[in-house]
Amino acid sequence: MPDSPRLHRAKAGRFVTFQFMPSLNQLLAAHAPLLVLDAASTRIQVGWLAPGSAHWAASFAEAGIGLFECLDQLQTRPEAAGAFVFCDGPGSILGVRTVAMMLRAWLVLRSRPVFAYHSLLLLAHARRDPALTVIADARRDSWHCAAIGAPLRRVPTAELPVRLAMPEGFRTWSTAPADLERIPYSLAELLPATHDADIFRAIDEPDAFLHEEPSYATWSPQIHRAP
Repeated sequence: MPDSPRLHRAKAGRFVTFQFMPSLNQLLAAHAPLLVLDAASTRIQVGWLAPGSAHWAASFAEAGIGLFECLDQLQTRPEAAGAFVFCDGPGSILGVRTVAMMLRAWLVLRSRPVFAYHSLLLLAHARRDPALTVIADARRDSWHCAAIGAPLRRVPTAELPVRLAMPEGFRTWSTAPADLERIPYSLAELLPATHDADIFRAIDEPDAFLHEEPSYATWSPQIHRAP
């Protein structure tokens, strides 16, 4: 892609601003080292990525503890990262929001670019099978669905396609569909397989992914009176 005033390597404290969804290779070229944080599954994963090198750590502790265990294993600190990359879902809402909360705190200390990706799209692009739909439980008898060339969507169980896969370590509340393939959710393997895929989004405020903004019912308070 040709250079533009808003697409270049950061210099003199300036950040690269992408006008499109960049790939991992582009993020590494512009912002390395990258601190990758993923708490979407029961296995917390943290990566320290630079051009030509990648170091990973994992923990099965709850996210608030597991993330710092991983940082200790990597012997690195968040302030050394040139940018943050994190999974905003689907997956464990508690895990994703714990990561988002930590990112917001670190950004207060020093502003840096943040990029988000969807767990299911990452897995779909890594498999490179357009006929495969990757799913995660969305509760209330519905599923998050992702496939190559299609946006992330929520689908009722009765409308799910035939060929389905789910990442390992993702919790379910509804009955899983029959013939569901379970795929290892290992970022150390998935990210190298998707290094050219444009699946990352620049975000201003880290938070969990929502299909739509929540709506709230209004009510008028009334004093309870005995009949």
